[in-house]
Amino acid sequence: MKPNANLLSGRIKKNEIKTLACSMLYVFSLFVAYYLLRPIRDELGVAGGIKNLPWLFTGTLIAMLLLSPLFSLLIKKYNRLTAINLSYHFFALNLLIFYLLLIPAFNEYRLWTGRFFFIWLSVFNLFVVSIFWSLIVDIFTSQQGMRLFGMLSAGATLGAMVGSLLTLVLVKCLDQQGLILLAFVMLEVSVVAAHRAVYHSQTQPSLNQPAQIASELPIGGSLFAGITQTLRSPYLSGIALFMLFYSVTSTFLYLEQASIAANTFSGRAERTAFFATLDLWVNIMTLIAQIFLTAKALKWLGLSLTLAILPLITLAGFSVLLAFPTLLIFVVFQVARRISNFTFARPSREILFTRIDREGRYKAKNFIDTVVYRLGDQVGSWSYGGLMNLGNNSGFLAYIAIPISLLWLALACWLGRKSLSHTLNPGGE
Repeated sequence: MKPNANLLSGRIKKNEIKTLACSMLYVFSLFVAYYLLRPIRDELGVAGGIKNLPWLFTGTLIAMLLLSPLFSLLIKKYNRLTAINLSYHFFALNLLIFYLLLIPAFNEYRLWTGRFFFIWLSVFNLFVVSIFWSLIVDIFTSQQGMRLFGMLSAGATLGAMVGSLLTLVLVKCLDQQGLILLAFVMLEVSVVAAHRAVYHSQTQPSLNQPAQIASELPIGGSLFAGITQTLRSPYLSGIALFMLFYSVTSTFLYLEQASIAANTFSGRAERTAFFATLDLWVNIMTLIAQIFLTAKALKWLGLSLTLAILPLITLAGFSVLLAFPTLLIFVVFQVARRISNFTFARPSREILFTRIDREGRYKAKNFIDTVVYRLGDQVGSWSYGGLMNLGNNSGFLAYIAIPISLLWLALACWLGRKSLSHTLNPGGE
């Protein structure tokens, strides 16, 4: 028996290795790029004033509403690889523009550059990752997703770790401009990896063959199909509501984290290093959990219970914060929640999209991953401001978050059962 025979006959089959490896390089590169940029965004956001963050979230939602139909237009007119090329090269060009705007000669415009960068990166992150998963659920079947999506999530986490570590090591010598150039390179690497993943998937007949046959054709359909499909289908509406609940509670915690950083650190480099350190430790623990727990949870608990882990942790965390609103409890809760999202919720949620048709995988999914997510930011950010005016206390957030978490928990169980019992069409049940 060959040394890797157990591996190939178990979670990863021999004919899946090349496609999976290229897919992992694809998502690894994306997350290295994002985590090189994320601490810069967080630092610039704090530098612009915590009170202005809700307005930045509003700007992000407006940008999403403008870009979502444009992406649908790309998918309508071009095949999936061409749409990926155009989208990613557009974002890469934007990075070069921000590089120029952050040179010392433009310091007087740094405040507004930071605000635009905050909005831009919030759009960039959701779009490029959503496009990645749209391609992945097009390449792999739901059965393969149960085995392999945890590995792909681990690739994303490894990229996040490398990006955070590079930021910590290089931020003082390269400053923010150098990190932006490095992110540009990694984004271009992801484009090459996407092409190789599609190529290898097309040479393996046991992969998602119907999708491969249609892969070189434009998806077509309506420009606003993502919105109409989501509203017409109870299943897709349920996924959208799942995303909304996640986004609202995430924004509560993100704004509280930004407030803590602003009150604790005064320097730009110190704040950037703090955000990068937090990301690094979260991602180390997440990688371990994804390698050893994601596939096992999906196999042993099933899709419903695996989806329910994140809302359950959110419910428990806000309940403890209500009783003990301390910094230590907040940090532990934030870390546990982020780990559970990347380890359990994200792979499970992507499996839900394997049950819909190709147009829905690109259009409805993109609408949910971007516009609905940022709508949740809006609800969360403005609610946070109102709640802090009523009581400047982390535990006070729990009065809103606990009922949301209860509804979210019930929804997770329903979505898991619905996915396993039906083959769905985005246009209706």
